[in-house]
Amino acid sequence: MGNAHATIILKNVGDMGLARGGYVKEEEIRSVTVNALVDTGAMSLCITEEIRQALGLEVLESRPVRIANGERVTCQIAEPVDIHWKNRFTTVRPYVIPGAQIILMGVIPLEDMDLIVNPVNQELVGAHGDEWLGMAVGLEAS
Repeated sequence: MGNAHATIILKNVGDMGLARGGYVKEEEIRSVTVNALVDTGAMSLCITEEIRQALGLEVLESRPVRIANGERVTCQIAEPVDIHWKNRFTTVRPYVIPGAQIILMGVIPLEDMDLIVNPVNQELVGAHGDEWLGMAVGLEAS
């Protein structure tokens, strides 16, 4: 199977809150459109330092992680971003991987947006077609 890519929009969640409160205009929300590698081996969203700076995200903490080649590196975790893909969105705290040149979108945002990779066409698609089904985890009907 080859690589699947998706065009996504990343938005600064803090700016979005300021816009909802009327402190900034909608057009002042910092956002970037990127072509992300959809990586079902990655957990969350991995961004470059350049994207972190473009979105104006502060670093919240640093944490050791294991990257695809098995190496342990210390990466930064930034303030939350909204990921938008077509009519779907989710919020995550992105990992800023040192020296990264590409954006990776992992399984946590995929699951939250009810998305899967179609291996035949190597593209991102809705797990339930065009219907976006949310998932309440750990709840039992009585």
